[in-house]
Amino acid sequence: MLGPVAAGLAGTLLPAFGIMPATGEAMPGLDQFRALAEWPGLARSAALSLGTGLGATALALAITVLICAGWHGTRAFRVLERGLSPLLSVPHAAAAFGLAFLIAPSGWIARALAPLAGWERPPDVLILQDPLGLSLIAGLVVKEVPFLLLMTLAALPLLRPGQSLATAQALGYGRVSGWLTVVLPRLYPQIRLPVYAVLAFSLSVVDVAMILGPNTPPPLAVQVLRWMSDPDIALRSRAAAAAVLQLGLALAALGLWRLGEIGVAWLGRRWIEAGSRGHGEGVLRAAGLTLGALSGAAVVLGLCALAVWSVAGFWGFPDMLPQALSGRTWMRHGMALSDPLADTAVIALAATAVALALTLACLEAEHRFGLHPSARALWLLYLPLIVPQIAFLPGLQTLAILGGLDGNRPAVIAAHVVFVLPYVFLSLADPWRAWDTRHGAVARALGAGPSGVFWRVRLPMLLRPVLTAAAVGCAVSVGQFLPTLLVGGGRVQTLTTEAVALASGGDRRVIGATALAQTAAAFLPFAVALAVPALAWRNRRGLRHG
Repeated sequence: MLGPVAAGLAGTLLPAFGIMPATGEAMPGLDQFRALAEWPGLARSAALSLGTGLGATALALAITVLICAGWHGTRAFRVLERGLSPLLSVPHAAAAFGLAFLIAPSGWIARALAPLAGWERPPDVLILQDPLGLSLIAGLVVKEVPFLLLMTLAALPLLRPGQSLATAQALGYGRVSGWLTVVLPRLYPQIRLPVYAVLAFSLSVVDVAMILGPNTPPPLAVQVLRWMSDPDIALRSRAAAAAVLQLGLALAALGLWRLGEIGVAWLGRRWIEAGSRGHGEGVLRAAGLTLGALSGAAVVLGLCALAVWSVAGFWGFPDMLPQALSGRTWMRHGMALSDPLADTAVIALAATAVALALTLACLEAEHRFGLHPSARALWLLYLPLIVPQIAFLPGLQTLAILGGLDGNRPAVIAAHVVFVLPYVFLSLADPWRAWDTRHGAVARALGAGPSGVFWRVRLPMLLRPVLTAAAVGCAVSVGQFLPTLLVGGGRVQTLTTEAVALASGGDRRVIGATALAQTAAAFLPFAVALAVPALAWRNRRGLRHG
């Protein structure tokens, strides 16, 4: 994980300081930073990135905490968990387009309100791409809440929250105040790295920002991409300087967040020492459930809007549904999507296969040699998720150009592995480590060697978690935009690059069809991960839940 990130950062830093290996220029200096400082939109663009990143992360974490504090262990929580978990596989671009179709002045929400407000035309209100980035924050929140919730659920069993909460309630605390008092202080250190990853991603996201974010000026990461795509080589050097600034913004945001953690911890200790039992429990529980349900509903209804638009005929405002349905869009553009679909599948399967092989090798090495990875190893695993993509991918692109590797599938696959591997490892590590080693002892007593135990006992018994991790990896690969665009040099087209390219267009039917195809490509591996174990172990009841 350290190698690609370090190499990419080096490839970004050199042009930022006037050293351009691609052109042979070697005049070190700060000219590019001076040119960047003279760009009139710099302060606004940087502030927009910082504000949307911090705001989206804080809101997503607050919703996650409220959901768990108010409803963990209840039937409503299990329903919400089952509803939110599958939404993790929805690509960010598809979720952003779906949300846009909901909240736009001519979207479903405005259509539902039209009879009450007396609207005969869409209201003249700037909702999408608003200057404050509120729609961008909303698009990030609805996607990050499921991720943080799943990371929280993975960490909770080791903390035994039920016992701690029962003790707190016996001392007079309410459900929410008790959970915040005795569970959250022990839980947060376990999910700190995922929170940092969400913060870094929200601060530097490009595809969602191109769909929902403002354009004049855009967030800094989007502006970096614009300069990177410009044929003027001088602007590429300025893009490198801006990418370095983006990295500085990410570090500053992480520093501010860390100061916020210290401040919240201090206030929490004061609150606990004061013996306050909390107030407004019902309001907080209702807020958590409502916000969680809204996050899930926004993604689901957005996907429904994409589906309807992809087959819509004439659809005037304020009608809730089109007057006619037609498959013309799919017939006209379906064949055009076949090549991006093939590239998407090949890249996702290859990147996931490499990531899965590396993950299995690492986990099996842990078992065979008694290794116990430290917290430092976990930091290295999260490194590509914490360092902004726009900060090191331009450098990787430069290195790929110098090596003659840009613009082909193997280079894109290698770039995808950098981002797929952490998710595959995190998905598979806990089930793999929790496997009952007594099964292996029995197999060895019957004459099986370490490889025999791995291939004939452990791997078959853990087939479901392995396939689930592979499905997660495929979904992550399908949703990758920047690695495909930059390392692929714009010559490798996937469903994600095609969908984002349509963001500047106005044909909602084509957008709906492309984003829906992208979502289907991410969902299909999960269906396979559910079906294969069920078929493989249909006559082995004890392995169905392995």
